[in-house]
Amino acid sequence: MTPLLFLHGALGSTAQFSLVRAQLPPDWPVFAINLPGHGGLPVDAPFSMRLFTQAVVQFLDENRIPEVQIFGYSMGGYVALQVAAEHPERIRQVVILGTKLAWTPEVAAGMSRMFDPVKIEAKAPHFAEVLAQTHAPADWKLVCTYTSSFLHDLGNGHGLTQETLLQIACPVTIGWGTADNVVSEAESRAAAAQIPHGNFVALETVQHPIEQVPTAVLADFIKEYMTQH
Repeated sequence: MTPLLFLHGALGSTAQFSLVRAQLPPDWPVFAINLPGHGGLPVDAPFSMRLFTQAVVQFLDENRIPEVQIFGYSMGGYVALQVAAEHPERIRQVVILGTKLAWTPEVAAGMSRMFDPVKIEAKAPHFAEVLAQTHAPADWKLVCTYTSSFLHDLGNGHGLTQETLLQIACPVTIGWGTADNVVSEAESRAAAAQIPHGNFVALETVQHPIEQVPTAVLADFIKEYMTQH
């Protein structure tokens, strides 16, 4: 079976997939990695597409995985598409969910406000504590700051382009939750149409936060659209 690699979303970690991994076939080789600066990994450099894609390829090399398929949630899906475009020989298939694919400076400015560590600490202290635990011993506030800067980079044209999407040779399934208030149906459909072997799937009543997606629904989505042989 082709190994499956999970890529988490912004401010997330491999813990986002602990429940769904338990509902996948036991003989399916499944991996999950923390992207640089997440899940306790050191924050050595500002976040960028290059930093994240290199981390994925390095993981594959270190674990001697010649080919993999990726499930990416939100930011993880964005990174998965970039890896698929740059390293077609390493990626057999990509399935993503809740991935923002249409970026402008205005969109980035609006999104980045959600990652303001001062506001998070003041208005959502419980979330701040969760972030502190998720990224310990790294500084969760720096993770937020770097994430905000990363979003501005995407808004300023340093992310996926139409040319990048056209380069993706493997099958790609773009999942969109009908209750997602971050990602639009239009941008998801548009990206799926641009990718040569792209496919759009709507998941009824599914919201953006992966913690609010029923585990069984997520597991069924992965098993239905991801190759298991």
